[in-house]
Amino acid sequence: MTSIKEQAAISRLLSFLQDWDNAGKAARSHILDNFIENNQGKTAPELEQEFSQGASLFLVRLTTWLRLTYMTGSSLEKVLKSIGIFLASVNSNRYLIEFLEVGGVLTLLEILGLEKIKEEDKKESIKLLQVIANSGRKYKELICESYGVRSIAEFLAKSKSEETQEEVQVLLNSLVHGNPKYQNQVYKGLITLLPSVSPKAQQLALQTLRTAQSIIGATHPSIVDCVLNVLCTMHLEVQYEAIELIKDLVNYDVCEALLKGLVDLLTPSVPEASEPQPKILSGRDGWDWGEGTPREQGPCSQPPSIDSTVVLQLTTARLPAAYLPAFLQQAAAAKAIGVLARGNTSLAEEMLRLRVVHSLMAAMGNAEHSNSQRQASLTLEYFVRIFPVVAEHVQRSMGEELYRLFRSNAEDLHMKIDSVQVDILATNKVNVSRALYQHGQFYNNRSFYFCPRDPEQLSDITRFQEDVEGKE
Repeated sequence: MTSIKEQAAISRLLSFLQDWDNAGKAARSHILDNFIENNQGKTAPELEQEFSQGASLFLVRLTTWLRLTYMTGSSLEKVLKSIGIFLASVNSNRYLIEFLEVGGVLTLLEILGLEKIKEEDKKESIKLLQVIANSGRKYKELICESYGVRSIAEFLAKSKSEETQEEVQVLLNSLVHGNPKYQNQVYKGLITLLPSVSPKAQQLALQTLRTAQSIIGATHPSIVDCVLNVLCTMHLEVQYEAIELIKDLVNYDVCEALLKGLVDLLTPSVPEASEPQPKILSGRDGWDWGEGTPREQGPCSQPPSIDSTVVLQLTTARLPAAYLPAFLQQAAAAKAIGVLARGNTSLAEEMLRLRVVHSLMAAMGNAEHSNSQRQASLTLEYFVRIFPVVAEHVQRSMGEELYRLFRSNAEDLHMKIDSVQVDILATNKVNVSRALYQHGQFYNNRSFYFCPRDPEQLSDITRFQEDVEGKE
């Protein structure tokens, strides 16, 4: 037999539920405001006490109204926040199961794809998915089984709010941890984000990929091209994250492909234009742009969108501005090669085999993009300083005057050289790898990882060996 106090509590609960059932949109919005204000941060037992052990009766009404109205966006943010109070409360497993049993995950994921829904509402949906994912492995698997990775990744790429995008990153990071069954799915989803037109989405995807890479311990075949293509960005924060990921990837089986790809980007194939066109002299106005070269059919085959805060200096030249991504990528590749070489001498030696010195000098001869010249010059200066054989060949190719200018101030060299010296750099024939082989350094130096896999390279080296043996 219930006490008078308990009867009064039950009466208040029934009155509250009746008010909700009979209320219109405006009245329900007011009820939600009061609920959020008075119950934020409460535990499940406290919520049960507040609702006289009938909190689930209100939760089921919230989830029902959500499913009926989420396509219209009516008070959607408030409904999601109210559901979040239940799901995020301590000891809330019962509420979580009740929400999932009525298709809560599918509803939240569908909200992310609706064009008419406000960004703030979608952000609340992401926060609820975070709560669900953080509740345990089986809940992460449920999200992934519901095609959640695809929906979440697409939303990250389309979102216009950096704050919301950061919340999505938290969710993706949660899904890649403690989720062995679907961690590869999350990893692949992050790779698909790299060609995104949103710089923030690219930056966050690159950051999360570093975490995912360390967890998975294996690489996907497409990651090399995707990461190299990102180097065409003009956003330095994206370029930084791409280079940081490259530093991690050289420790995996894609190392050789990465190094070869970076060296190849130093010499992009850019056809001559018959008509004078605007060009962008990146770097001459004091900005340190990104760097790069687009690959055929890659995401950089079209010029990236220009941020309104970025000032570009235009002038008349024979090169179309559409080739800017190639030069951004070229400069970024030179910068990345310098970062890798300074961090690991063995990588520097491996790049010598790939004729990086020749390619760096060619990039220094790109008078159409000063940042390519500057980054290539700084990286070449390191190789010259560390490897005497490189210094010898570079000096012989440049000539005394140009070499003196180069060694005195590599960073500002591009501002001091004339057109003849530019041609010397652009058309250089330096082949340090041949000299190293002829002197036996490829085999005698144990730190070298000399393992030619290209048949053409192998044939070339075989001819070198025959020449050396014939002279002996």
